[in-house]
Amino acid sequence: MNRRNFLKTSGLALASLPAIGALAESTGPFDVVVYSGVPCGIVAAIAAARSGAKVLLIEPTKHVGGLNTSGINTAETEHMLKWTIGGIALEFYERLGRFYGTNKPEFFFESSVAEKVFTEMLTEAGVTIRFGQRVEKVQKNGAQISQIELSDGSSVAAPVIIDASYEGDLMARAGVSYSFGRDSHEEYGEEAAGIRFDRTPRKAATIDEKGNLLPGISAWAKDLREGDADHKVICFNFRLTFAKESARQVPIPPPQRYDRARFKLLENWFREKAANSQPVKLSDLLDFYGRRNGKFEVNNKQNAIFSLGNFGGQFGWPDGSYADREKIFADHWDYTLGLLKFLAEDEATPANVRTEMKSWGLHKDEFRDNGNLPYQLYVREGRRMKGAFIMTQRDVTDDRRKPDAIGITSHFIDCHHVQRVAQSPTEFVNEGRIWRPGRAAQIPYRALMPKPAECSNLLVPGAASFSHVAFCTYRLESVWMIAGHAAGTAAAITAKSRGAVQQLDVAALQQKLREQKQIVDFIPGQPEEQAGQKGYPEF
Repeated sequence: MNRRNFLKTSGLALASLPAIGALAESTGPFDVVVYSGVPCGIVAAIAAARSGAKVLLIEPTKHVGGLNTSGINTAETEHMLKWTIGGIALEFYERLGRFYGTNKPEFFFESSVAEKVFTEMLTEAGVTIRFGQRVEKVQKNGAQISQIELSDGSSVAAPVIIDASYEGDLMARAGVSYSFGRDSHEEYGEEAAGIRFDRTPRKAATIDEKGNLLPGISAWAKDLREGDADHKVICFNFRLTFAKESARQVPIPPPQRYDRARFKLLENWFREKAANSQPVKLSDLLDFYGRRNGKFEVNNKQNAIFSLGNFGGQFGWPDGSYADREKIFADHWDYTLGLLKFLAEDEATPANVRTEMKSWGLHKDEFRDNGNLPYQLYVREGRRMKGAFIMTQRDVTDDRRKPDAIGITSHFIDCHHVQRVAQSPTEFVNEGRIWRPGRAAQIPYRALMPKPAECSNLLVPGAASFSHVAFCTYRLESVWMIAGHAAGTAAAITAKSRGAVQQLDVAALQQKLREQKQIVDFIPGQPEEQAGQKGYPEF
């Protein structure tokens, strides 16, 4: 498939995209504007509309659903406490169950089915949607956002704005404080913070014949110090949907730009394994998760030395321009499809791995308008607001009860690797991984709102106010939906009062959320951590 079509469908090459219109015919003025139709934004828009607000949802791509309709086909409940999921998030999973005929919440699903259910919920709520538009500028009158300028030159306004996006683009353009990357160990007193080297070095030549580091290696380990801060974010990858049965397959397309040198380190690692008579399997590199109807979800493998994560390719994304991101997006496709080509065809790949890789194909029934490739890149972490309260590691492990709670998170502290570094010309380690058992922790309303002096009518449930370590328990679509529900309800209440989001009666918000079956409080008798769960080794 042509790379230009990849970018168009992803919503990155938007200059050529027309405004596609709305699912619900409606015009302004609006009470609430929600930016980004990811699950967090969808639920925020539905919650606000059900609370009586007239809502506009702005989605930069041509599809709602974010990563849940772009390959992440799980609620991640395998590493969560299911009792913490309520409200509109639980309703979504219950609707999936009705679709599949099980009449119970379904936490594993298909992208196309998730999009169908999300679309039905938005239509029923009467939410107006504008596709193919991104935020360009934000105008303010003092601390209040007065107008948002979009990529087609139009402007929108509302008493309350919600930025649900992965990157926090609207928040940043509104002049709200933020950070990205890793905080230092010292900044918040977090033992898991900062640069984190794997404990086991991997054998493979790390330099070329000129002494330069091979592609995919960011730095020499000697130039980094464990626990230090940096601006590098968790690796990104695409969550492709594969098929094993030939009747369900379409071929994996080649990359537009194939550079075999990108996989020289992997070739060297294969050579080391062969020299030591250590067999390699495809499952050492890629995780294939079985899903419904012969579909397999493929992800970056957490503890692999080499996988779908394009280490280093993500560094410029959080603060990058839209043009920068187009290049990063295209580079991730070149890396992803190049890796699959290398594994299936290159003589340096062990024969058994080549044979198994050739047996897989893309599933013909997903992403049919995009060459069967997912629409969005898995942006695990973008900007993070520095808001009225910053959640840190202590808040998700020890000080887990909050007076202004609006939901509960319970996922593991889960950070994929960030980069790969050379320890010597013959050894390397991956860096950045965190994997710790999670506990139920209340999400405070304060973590969704900016400091009052910075913005008075904005809520940020997407790039919320968390440290990097704490954000690793928050960055799940199911948890983002929980936060989106609270933000949407709070926005509708605030829009009616025309007050500031910081002046909202939190007790009244909490009571309304409880009435909407959101899980706000700890439930006596329910576990606060997963029994018997252990973190995987942090290599």
